[in-house]
Amino acid sequence: MTSAVSRQSHEPSRPEPDSALFAPVKYADLGTAVREFLDAPERTPIPVPVDDRDDLVHSVALASRLYSGVRRPAPLDFGVVLGPAELADAVVDLARPLAREWLTEDDLAGFHDRPPGTLLLVGTYARLNLDPVRPLLLATYRDARRGLSLLSGRDGTSVAWNIAKQYAHIPADLEALGLFTDTDRPPRLPGVKVFDDRDFERHDIQSEILGTRWRRVVFQGHGKDDSINLGEFTICGLNQTATAEPGVLAPRCAYGLPCYKPEDKLVPLNKVEAAELVLSACNSGPLADLALYDPKYQLLLNALDSPARTIVSAVSVHDSDRPENVAWMRAAASGADSVDTLNASLAGSHPYPAFMRFGLPGQPQDTPAPPPPSDHAPDPLVLTVGRRLSALLTSDLLPHNHSLRPRLGKLARKVDLLVARPTHLADQSPEEIRSSLSADLQSLDHVIAGQVSENPEDEIMNYPAHFGDRSSLDPDVHEVVCHCGRPAQEFARRGLLPHILDTLCVVCMRCGDVTFRVPDAPQLLAYAADEVEQGGVLEVRASLTAARPGPVRLGLFLPSYLRDDTTVEPERIKVRGSDDRARDVVFTVRFAPDTAPQAYYFTVFAVQDLAVSTARRHFGVVPGHD
Repeated sequence: MTSAVSRQSHEPSRPEPDSALFAPVKYADLGTAVREFLDAPERTPIPVPVDDRDDLVHSVALASRLYSGVRRPAPLDFGVVLGPAELADAVVDLARPLAREWLTEDDLAGFHDRPPGTLLLVGTYARLNLDPVRPLLLATYRDARRGLSLLSGRDGTSVAWNIAKQYAHIPADLEALGLFTDTDRPPRLPGVKVFDDRDFERHDIQSEILGTRWRRVVFQGHGKDDSINLGEFTICGLNQTATAEPGVLAPRCAYGLPCYKPEDKLVPLNKVEAAELVLSACNSGPLADLALYDPKYQLLLNALDSPARTIVSAVSVHDSDRPENVAWMRAAASGADSVDTLNASLAGSHPYPAFMRFGLPGQPQDTPAPPPPSDHAPDPLVLTVGRRLSALLTSDLLPHNHSLRPRLGKLARKVDLLVARPTHLADQSPEEIRSSLSADLQSLDHVIAGQVSENPEDEIMNYPAHFGDRSSLDPDVHEVVCHCGRPAQEFARRGLLPHILDTLCVVCMRCGDVTFRVPDAPQLLAYAADEVEQGGVLEVRASLTAARPGPVRLGLFLPSYLRDDTTVEPERIKVRGSDDRARDVVFTVRFAPDTAPQAYYFTVFAVQDLAVSTARRHFGVVPGHD
């Protein structure tokens, strides 16, 4: 992305290679070196052809101080060499121990019909085209039994280098985990060095990246297949040693123009000392026939030329954000696979794999199982509460100056974040999210119950009429029993607009409107004697079935003209409700001796998760006995 002259001044000095781990050899001598290595890997350095490749000489030197010793990786079930004629026999021989059974390219067409098994593709980047790679990605990315891994490079020499790195052992003391993101401000989880846009303005990010030996590191930002933006810093895909392909589109620096970003803040990707590189930007690793730019400038190819044993790249666009960053940090700390973790987190957003793996997965016994695919479906409680908030705030049920509006608005903003994949709260577990939401709901339910108890004419209590006037009758009517013992009908009025809630009603020819509620709200019935004497006590038994297990607030009120003549105990009460069985809650209503004899009614209400359910019961006050 810039000229060779300007880049050289920003490259770290070349380390001295450690011949004990890797053995740079000429391509012509590779066959003998591979045979000697495979015969005695514990005593023989890993051979790497470096003919005319100064960049690989430098990478081999970096890798020699990054890894410690040789380890034979666990082989995958199947392997296929793409374009075997393009690779020296010695390169293919070096790859042989990495798969138990080797198939031909023709076998890939029916691979999905074979018994489940992991698959390794080996070949130059030019061979990684839509066909055959796309069908294999789609068939394997959600099935750990069929996981796909690739070993590739810009040419046969780079392919050999990536095969050789698979035999290198990552030492236990290589512990640094890093996340550099220009699109998120994630939480700082233990054990992970996190840098976001605020840090890019305060730190020399180039030095942070190139001056650390990483076990795993993520670069996340906007860009193209040649670069990733990290504020004023840029992860650069230019490989000075590679030869450009005539007539192929390239970045502006290929045409003698200056880089679009400060050239002294470029980070050459092949100089990053990391065992695993995660390129979390859209199109950071396109298939060869889908690439935008000349391979000389490709991030993926520059990463494959680096010391990294594993490269995780994005094959296309994706919505990676807070959930993926948090999932990756947890996976990195536990040793879980990055590709499986990221694709599982994005499974609820994309019907295709966002990331693919270059390099072999970890040893099965050392790698935790991948997480299940995420469907990004929020807790049903979040959706229920969201619908109720929309109705309360946008239906004009509550006037603009209603005292509940500020608190409802604040909760609505929180719920909006909760359903955003849930991007901004991805660092919280589902249990933590529900606990936080439940605390907010309990506080608001307490306020609503208090307002209804003090003023039964509060606008929120007019919801049956307000929503009902903007609804149509559902023809499905059920026969039920009223709390007076007579037959009644239960029916629903279905809201005609998105912000109009359905209402469920029970009507009795004797009692009239018996109960009102919205869907997934507490169910109430109220039982009491038909009559009470002046100066007497009426015991009311409210039968409550909660919408979900948890706290429910109940109260009882009488007509305003009867309030001076009565005392209700308790005025309000909080109980723990159950959704699988009814619970009785008892209220007592004491009447003054001079209460006028006539017919009255009382209303029991229950508040849970912003929904108010009511049950009304008629009774009569009769003259007392002298």
